[in-house]
Amino acid sequence: MQITDLEPLLEQVEKPARYVGGELGSIVKHPEIPVRMAFCFPDTYEIGMSHLGIKILYDIVNKMEVCWCERVFAPWIDFERQLQQSKIPLYSLESFTPLSDFDLIGFTLQYELSFTNILNMLHLGNVPVLAKERTELKNLVIAGGPCACNPEPLCDFIDLFQMGEGEEMLVEFIQLYDKAKRQKLSKKEFLREAAQIPGIYVPSLYQVTYHSDGTIAQRKPLEDGIPEKIKKRVVPNLDDAPYPKQFVVPFLQTVHDRAILEVLRGCIRGCRFCQAGFLYRPFREKSPSLLAQQGKTLCEQTGYEEMSLSSLSTSDYSALEELLNQLLEETERKRIALTLPSLRVDNFSDVLLKKIASVRKSGLTFAPEAGTQRLRDVINKNVTEEEVIRTCKIAFEGGYTAVKLYFMMGLPTESIEDIAGISELAQKVLDLFYSLPRRPRGKPSISVSAATFVPKPFTPFQWEPQDTREQIEEKQRHLLACTTSNKIRIHYHQMDTSLLEAVLARGDRRLGEVIYRAWKKGCYFDSWEECFYFDRWQEAFTECNLSMEFYANRRRDYEEILPWDFLDYGVSKEFFWRENLRAREGKTTPNCREQCSGCGANQFCEGRICF
Repeated sequence: MQITDLEPLLEQVEKPARYVGGELGSIVKHPEIPVRMAFCFPDTYEIGMSHLGIKILYDIVNKMEVCWCERVFAPWIDFERQLQQSKIPLYSLESFTPLSDFDLIGFTLQYELSFTNILNMLHLGNVPVLAKERTELKNLVIAGGPCACNPEPLCDFIDLFQMGEGEEMLVEFIQLYDKAKRQKLSKKEFLREAAQIPGIYVPSLYQVTYHSDGTIAQRKPLEDGIPEKIKKRVVPNLDDAPYPKQFVVPFLQTVHDRAILEVLRGCIRGCRFCQAGFLYRPFREKSPSLLAQQGKTLCEQTGYEEMSLSSLSTSDYSALEELLNQLLEETERKRIALTLPSLRVDNFSDVLLKKIASVRKSGLTFAPEAGTQRLRDVINKNVTEEEVIRTCKIAFEGGYTAVKLYFMMGLPTESIEDIAGISELAQKVLDLFYSLPRRPRGKPSISVSAATFVPKPFTPFQWEPQDTREQIEEKQRHLLACTTSNKIRIHYHQMDTSLLEAVLARGDRRLGEVIYRAWKKGCYFDSWEECFYFDRWQEAFTECNLSMEFYANRRRDYEEILPWDFLDYGVSKEFFWRENLRAREGKTTPNCREQCSGCGANQFCEGRICF
């Protein structure tokens, strides 16, 4: 297929630049290369092109002589309609090759509400949706990313999952696939060999049985030699990890339209609600000199006018001031804005503020997460109200009039008084603005985002129930009633999407049939409000004799076998259990720099303490 074949279709859609390829930095190889891989992001181009992981792996795989990695994104509804009417299959952006012509079809699992998009993209690409219907070695569907930490709901559709960090694992896997293809192995023979690569999980090689109450009775390998437990892969030294010198530069504005520097992985904090903080342990940093060079090269190669320092908590980077000093030499000279999107209120300073605002001011966002100190202790946020006020004072005196505050509602042990505390804290921040003699000109704006808490695997709250719809809606009404100033804006999520997220996050294999039925009913782009059909999901659950409440609103026993218990992400279940008990007692746990809490992640540091 050629771009000329698409021209009549592109005239009919809202954003044709999503579908034409040819961007600066995209890689084109000879089509007869031994292994062809499609890297699929199950959402729109603007979201997928903002994701750092796809940039890193795209660069790594395309440096392999045996493989050509191309990009595929979910077409928006208008272009999907044009594709179907014209009988054109979903294709890659580099060569306009149909998805069905690829050897490997890889998906990144970034959020649960994208699961049905995976099915839809396979269908649009003329690839059988069910793994059991793909009998040849070709069109092997693989997946990785944070949501792979509980792969069970997608076992009907994905041939194998890659657990943990993919820089080394994906290369090993492609080398094995190239060898298997030359040896003309069958799909079954290859999957048995792939299961021996550390970090790879092949769901068809395992059997799961259930008790009469729906909980898991047993899971076991179907063959000898198949590992009972899968340990995630970790890149020990980030300075040695490959990082792109060039990003593919989109033709249209993306969600994160900037050069991105990954400064560290992991998190020292141990917030009990935060899945990412535990999935990416142990904590590892890049050296400031390497980061400064990578940032300079990226800006030269891409022409971006903004650079973002990316991590779970950038202000925890131990050499942050040194790094900023090195970066600012380049960014100030070239008028490049420098942003730090992941800041904590307990280590924010006026020195840091001046550095990040020296070129161009960007928004400041802080996350107290809970409205009262009692609840912040429960979730181990380790941030005080005084620190929140001090941080906002620095921001206001530094010239900012707008501050965003992130909270959650529905946290374990939460009361209606904790909800009122959100409004009270926002009011104190607003009152602070007016109390300052050196406040900036302009009207203040305090934006409060109150997301619904979703319990996730591999956290101390993995056993906890999610609040019911009635409980959340009551809390939302109470938060609005408590907020009297029109300078405080309240935003919260609709409960239906949070409920479905909770179901898919902690689901088991039986959800595969539900996902399939929901997709057949027209459910995809579930994270987009205009495309979300909760009633169709309810119908799918009813038809499968399953309930959302079983997965979302039920407290698990500590002894229960959880769907993800066979995976080893480095942090022990015993640690999560201890942290859950400490949460119930309102006790905090020090961060990793202050004291090692024995989570188990030091197994990736050759047994030594991570710091």
